[in-house]
Amino acid sequence: MRLIGNIVWFVCGGLWMAMGWCFAGILAAVTIVGLPWAKACFVIAKFTLWPFGRVAVNRKTINGQDDIGTGTFGLIGNIIWILLAGVWLAIGHLIAAVATFITIVGIPFSLQHLKIASLAFAPIGKAIMDRKEAEALIYKKN
Repeated sequence: MRLIGNIVWFVCGGLWMAMGWCFAGILAAVTIVGLPWAKACFVIAKFTLWPFGRVAVNRKTINGQDDIGTGTFGLIGNIIWILLAGVWLAIGHLIAAVATFITIVGIPFSLQHLKIASLAFAPIGKAIMDRKEAEALIYKKN
């Protein structure tokens, strides 16, 4: 089922939004200072291409402690990101979510766009994992 969902997602908008993430990553990389954001953009672009069966997880949940991306510097980085590019990517995902929601059949794709839109506001400090691995990790910690 994941494969079918990912194929339909790719054809019906996933490719375009992944290209948007890559464009933001290229712009961030050109500035040199934006390299941490560029890396996050390319990771999320890959996630945007094939999102079903994978999930974004806070790295603090994985490591059990703060690192540079999940602490104060990560918060500052995410605020800067929101102001420069995050809001535009989130708007793109929100428009795609509304467009797919209208079709009724596209409601699962709409929900996926909303998840990625929320990720557009705070990409620093996140890791993309297989859903089953993330559930096992969280279950093991509890």
